[in-house]
Amino acid sequence: MLNPKQKRNISRIIPFGIIWLVTGWVFLLAETVATGNQNLNPNTAVTLTIPVFIFASLAVTSVGLLVGLIELVILEKRFRHYSFARKVGYKFIFYLALMLILQVILFPIASALDLGVSLFDQIVLEKTLLYFQSLVFVNTMFQLSFHLILSLLYAAISENLGHQVMFNFFTGMYHRPRVEERIFMFLDMKNSTTIAEKLGHIKYFDFLQMYYDAMTDPIINHLGEVYQYIGDEVVISWKKDQGLKDNNCIRCFQGIKDSLALMESQFKENYGIDPEFKAGIHVGEVTTGEIGALKKEIIFTGDVLNTTARIQALCNEHQVSLIISEELKDQLPDDVQTRNLGAIQLKGKSQSTKVVALLTDAALSC
Repeated sequence: MLNPKQKRNISRIIPFGIIWLVTGWVFLLAETVATGNQNLNPNTAVTLTIPVFIFASLAVTSVGLLVGLIELVILEKRFRHYSFARKVGYKFIFYLALMLILQVILFPIASALDLGVSLFDQIVLEKTLLYFQSLVFVNTMFQLSFHLILSLLYAAISENLGHQVMFNFFTGMYHRPRVEERIFMFLDMKNSTTIAEKLGHIKYFDFLQMYYDAMTDPIINHLGEVYQYIGDEVVISWKKDQGLKDNNCIRCFQGIKDSLALMESQFKENYGIDPEFKAGIHVGEVTTGEIGALKKEIIFTGDVLNTTARIQALCNEHQVSLIISEELKDQLPDDVQTRNLGAIQLKGKSQSTKVVALLTDAALSC
């Protein structure tokens, strides 16, 4: 069974393979139409046959998936602090070198299929050498460059927008507003103003980056989505069924806490501070849709967001790290130990909201 992080990574890699396959077919169709499906350069080009077409489709898809795998596993974090132009430029050079190596491997195989001879036949070697000195090779490098540019643009946009948001935009899921039931967690760092003053705004920015990095795996592993980063506050959201499943919305809080605990020595070594946080969680109905004139965003609107923010603000008053609404508690599939805080009149709301503080390891006192 794949864990949520592995599933997410696979869903992010697959589009690379699709990009390469579709653009490869487009170039192949254009060449076929232009040449009347005739091989005008038999000494350097491979004739398009059914076996060659199948091999080429599999090869180009595999290369796209390889690019996606390298992008996510190796290069994504290494180039995080580079400008967009430098990031794309350096990656482009790296991948282009990789494409040259792959052509050295794949072209002889395609030639052997085309000629119906052994891969180690002398004629395959001669055709390969001629290919790398021909205009066909130049044309192939142009096509590969186009593939790479599309892939890198997709990677950059996905990294900045978020994979799920980008998917929603492209599929038009929220082109028309739709009503959903969702769970929200408002998670806020304790003593953030004091920390910012102590570190200075530049070092505080790096501190926040490490803080957010520590949250990434717990959020992914518990099926959460980051809705917004607002300074030192993070808004995490779940579709209702995913947030309730296995108490994901509660376990996510504990997962973030455990992750920060594992990085305690790194925080103290780099910043002399061990960050702590508090959170409020609530469930309710929201309207979800694309909005904006100068730029589009997918936003949630509904009373549940305001209520969740108010619930989180109660943590200091009651000296606990996690408060949830009683409405959410009653819907959790697994029991959790709580302390009833009663019906609280939240600021700005006409009706009171019943809230509870968790008494498990996920909600230790401040």
